[in-house]
Amino acid sequence: MEQKPSNAFIGAAWAALIIGFVAYNIGLWNAQMPLNEKGYYFTILLFGLFAAISVQKSVRDRLEGIPVTNIYYGLSWACTLIPILLLTIGLWNATLTLSEKGFYAMSFLLTLFAAIAVQKNTRDMINYDKVSGKNNNVD
Repeated sequence: MEQKPSNAFIGAAWAALIIGFVAYNIGLWNAQMPLNEKGYYFTILLFGLFAAISVQKSVRDRLEGIPVTNIYYGLSWACTLIPILLLTIGLWNATLTLSEKGFYAMSFLLTLFAAIAVQKNTRDMINYDKVSGKNNNVD
């Protein structure tokens, strides 16, 4: 029997995603760094979000018996770890205060985790609707 995620968990996941994403980008907007450096950090965030969702989807697909090739599975994991590594290297070498570095690291990780939770909730709701007979036109 499929269990529907609670509205509180769904709301908390979306709130964490929005708060993390907005806070990270407000920090970038207000940062005293060159535009190309801001672009580097912004691209890492977008790449990380896409990759984290891809990992969640491929892991879930495998658990549900949906075929996922080993190369896609491995690439999605690699593409999740690479932005974390790039952020770590970038922050390690940045001329920012430790509190700024910590802010970027924590808001980045919050956003990645929240994206995974939102994707999980979305998938759980689709499965719940299928089992309960509700029609939602999502594939």
